[in-house]
Amino acid sequence: MGKVQSLVSLCIEELERELVNGDDILPDMYELPPELFDCLMTRLPPLALQKFQNEMPFKDLDDYQSDGASSKNGRKRGRKGNFDAAWKALFKSRWPELVDNIQPDDWQQMYWETHLQNCLDEAAEVAVLPSFNGCISEIKISETTLEHLDRSGDINNSTSGYSKLSYHFQHFGYYARCLRLQNVLCVAETSQLLRSSKLQSLVLRWIRSEEHVEGLCKLLVQNRETLITLEFSHCKLSSNFVNAIFDSLCIASSKAHRIQHFSVNTSSFLETNLVSLPPGLVSFLTLGRSLSSLKFCNDHLDWKFARIIWSTLLDVSSSLSILDLSENNIAGWLSSFNWRFSSDSLSVLGVSKSLHSLRLLNLRGNDLSKDDADNLRRAMIYMPNLEILDLSDNPISDDGIRSLIPFLVEASERCYPLADLKLENCELSCNGVIKLLNTLSTVEKPLKSLSIADNSLGREVASALGKLLITPIETLNIGGIGLGPSGFQELQEQIMEEVQLADINISKNRGGVEAAKFVLKLIPNSPKLLVINAAYNLMPVESFPIICSALKAAQGRVERLDLTGNIWELQPAHASVVAEFQHNGKPVLILPYFSASNFTYDDDP
Repeated sequence: MGKVQSLVSLCIEELERELVNGDDILPDMYELPPELFDCLMTRLPPLALQKFQNEMPFKDLDDYQSDGASSKNGRKRGRKGNFDAAWKALFKSRWPELVDNIQPDDWQQMYWETHLQNCLDEAAEVAVLPSFNGCISEIKISETTLEHLDRSGDINNSTSGYSKLSYHFQHFGYYARCLRLQNVLCVAETSQLLRSSKLQSLVLRWIRSEEHVEGLCKLLVQNRETLITLEFSHCKLSSNFVNAIFDSLCIASSKAHRIQHFSVNTSSFLETNLVSLPPGLVSFLTLGRSLSSLKFCNDHLDWKFARIIWSTLLDVSSSLSILDLSENNIAGWLSSFNWRFSSDSLSVLGVSKSLHSLRLLNLRGNDLSKDDADNLRRAMIYMPNLEILDLSDNPISDDGIRSLIPFLVEASERCYPLADLKLENCELSCNGVIKLLNTLSTVEKPLKSLSIADNSLGREVASALGKLLITPIETLNIGGIGLGPSGFQELQEQIMEEVQLADINISKNRGGVEAAKFVLKLIPNSPKLLVINAAYNLMPVESFPIICSALKAAQGRVERLDLTGNIWELQPAHASVVAEFQHNGKPVLILPYFSASNFTYDDDP
């Protein structure tokens, strides 16, 4: 015999149905005792909770003061603060994989925005079919999606148009702030569908035709007062397309646009061998007084495009903080640049205001050589506040490093010194890196983060690395540099005082048991250490008790220690040890062939 429902449960179910299907909310619902009111909120599906909150009396929560007042009005205002928790619970139940990665100011807004994105993704799957010839707004939303909004299913029969895309944007479009649109949805009809939205971020995918651009431009005009982030991905952009898009962003009254973050990823510009940028792009850069981030990543750009971008930025005024030209082929982009100013004349003439504010320069994967590194050193005069430089995956070699060392010394003396340097896979040798490390160990303001991973260096760099470890460096990536057992032995001998590291990657170094002994030596001497990547080090199973001793010495401080890719098989005893070391309910140890789902963890005494 099934469990008999309580009278309270039956009453709450009736209130749910009334909220979903009734025309008016009973005023007495807001006078429920606290325990029933809270219980009702936790039981309501999204549509009912939305209706209940919209008609909540005393909607201004700021009017309520938590001073112990017992008036009815105060209670009503105070209850409104509990709605956010109810929306978070609904979000978590529907998208559990997303909830830990976000912390919005308003969970109700985030719920409906994510729901609308799901609806748009479903609509795109329908609209892309060759057989589709209808209206975007008439596309039906799947039953699976609708069931999340109303568990009873009653509203589907009682509300006209509930299953259509248009219904959801008509009722919840106001909550849309950040959306992704496929090309098939970049049509004039979509701007009408999103007429109540105040978009702040828009990601466009597969824009490739004039029809897509025309629909997009209408949407941009409609949101140009609020839009601050614009991203293109997998697009093909002609000069005409670029001009039309950027003309749509310009606000005539202020002769400027409000875009702060602009990105073109894994796309291409249709015209090759450009001698100048499309006028629309030049205007965009010139009028971008709010522009903070500019990214052209993996866009098949050549040195001429990069040089024109650089020259244009030198002559405009903005607050540009991030310039990302990674994964292109721009070797030689600064080779014919006219280095016409010294550092003193730059400050006197006030040129290069955009690059003066630059904090991050990403040139990863651009086939840059030692000559490019030398030209970049001279270009650094235009970027006096640079804090992050990524030159990884470029064959700059030791000669390139030698060219950059004077810049690194000078940068360490600035008010905002270079803090993060990435030189992964740059065809460096131990000689060049030893000189680099010795320099970095003695500069006035040392780096906070360094990566020299995936360069074939060998054990000879261990002594220089040991000197770097006693500087205030916080993040170090030395994965795949060929330290071997002897390199780790020497590193152990170098740790004679406290280390400030918070994150270290020693993976892919074939260190064997000596890598484990290094971890054992490092942890007690590193009070700030949180993350260690020791994967793929050919550690034998004898390393496991050594690692466990290191974690016990850390007394719960270490959050993650990655041992994947080593050579022992998972044993039953390992699971119980993993359960012993936890951080925020997640295992600290990441073992070979091991998944957290393979064991159950019970923290009850």
